[in-house]
Amino acid sequence: MTGEIFQTSTIGAMIQGAYDGDVTVGELLEHGDFGLGTFNRLDGEMLVLDGVCHHLRADGSARPAAEQERTPFAVVTQFAPGASVPVAPGSDRDSLIASIDDAVPSANLVYALKITGTFGEIRTRTVREQSTPYPPLAEAVREQTETVMHDVHGTLAGFRTPGFERDISVAGYHLHFLTDDGAHGGHALGFRLDEGTVEVGAHSELHLRLPRTKQFLDANLTPADMAAQIRQAEGG
Repeated sequence: MTGEIFQTSTIGAMIQGAYDGDVTVGELLEHGDFGLGTFNRLDGEMLVLDGVCHHLRADGSARPAAEQERTPFAVVTQFAPGASVPVAPGSDRDSLIASIDDAVPSANLVYALKITGTFGEIRTRTVREQSTPYPPLAEAVREQTETVMHDVHGTLAGFRTPGFERDISVAGYHLHFLTDDGAHGGHALGFRLDEGTVEVGAHSELHLRLPRTKQFLDANLTPADMAAQIRQAEGG
């Protein structure tokens, strides 16, 4: 097993529109060199690779994030892969996920995933910065911007999380993408990996930090339709 997963806030809080957090990027990087999340006001997507936090913007562009930027939701760890998964040329999202599912020893651990290679096609989305009063996440993502890239080199990174964490984190696969030049990226919706490598690290410890913001403290984190809201917000 590798080191712990550090997470700030919960996906349930995000679903309810708690988009202002109290953890800075600088603080987040003290807990890990790899991971993903978003920024305050839901201003785009986050991807942490090799200790650098990237801010993926609504226009599909990307830039390094400033240390003082804050996050309402993020998950990071120290990336230390313990295994690799063979990749068939031309694998799409479903077939790649099936290969990883077959390779991991248990569905009850968290796995950090780093998929690097040449993507014949990749479709990403990036949410737009929101204004108060914040709408629920399922409503905010209706204004998301989608980008399709062809024949690009880059990295998909994120986590495979057990279903029993559904109200805490994004259950199943949650992956963000960044091109090799660091100029473009977003939340991955679908892709075709022409050739590449898949590295996997298993984790069994979770450090969950809950915000003390008024938004979080006042949020209803147990709505009856939470699972349906998460599926809608995360694109299925």
